[in-house]
Amino acid sequence: MTPPEIALTSPVGPADRPLVVLGHSLGTGSLIWENVVPALSEHYRVTLLSLPGHDTAPVPVEPFTMEELADSVAAAVGDLAGGGALYAGVSIGGALGLALALRHPELFAGAAIIASAASLGSAEHWTARAAMVREQSTSALVTSSAQVWFAPDSIADEPEMTGRILRVLQGVSDEGYARCAEALASYDLRDRLGEIRIPILAMGGEFDGVAPEDRQDEIVAGVQNGRKVMIGGAAHQPPAERAGAVAEALLEFFGEVTR
Repeated sequence: MTPPEIALTSPVGPADRPLVVLGHSLGTGSLIWENVVPALSEHYRVTLLSLPGHDTAPVPVEPFTMEELADSVAAAVGDLAGGGALYAGVSIGGALGLALALRHPELFAGAAIIASAASLGSAEHWTARAAMVREQSTSALVTSSAQVWFAPDSIADEPEMTGRILRVLQGVSDEGYARCAEALASYDLRDRLGEIRIPILAMGGEFDGVAPEDRQDEIVAGVQNGRKVMIGGAAHQPPAERAGAVAEALLEFFGEVTR
């Protein structure tokens, strides 16, 4: 079986500093981190991760699990960092962060799990979503995603960024989206959170209905070393909606775990 292929950008930032890996949400891309990277790259080497079939990553031709995806990411990050890396990911990117923390703790000094949870929706939901996208394309998701992804004021406050994100959704490979959705169908780490020993930051958006605050609390209560921060004025895409607040929270967390 072919492992899922991801892509990492060439790191930017001071060469002698720890590597920060930034993962995006399903149907978006590294664009969501655009306004956070400048602040992080003053202090860290920053690389942007693309999920299979998103951005520059190849479209997957076989199914894969979140565990297999985590192993692919770990292999690529190991080549860049060798250990002591830091991670932050949104939604499926956050789920990936928990899988990385569980399976590859030797690689990561800490992980920020943003707008995510230890399980994300039912298997039936993701199987149906994958089938719909294959039949109708990701364009069928734009209206509902605009309502779910962004807080009430985000589209008004960040019209250019939110518009670009929705256009990216339309351009994502249908098969890439569907395969990632199917990986989420079997994702559930709720019973294994206690095995995660690296520091975890659970970051939620005030208006996020996909992964509301109680799901952040679930992560913090479950892992061995967890803390929570909520981002006001954000829903399911905090780095795009409230870049300054997200950058500040990440710099504080990363600074503590690398001290």
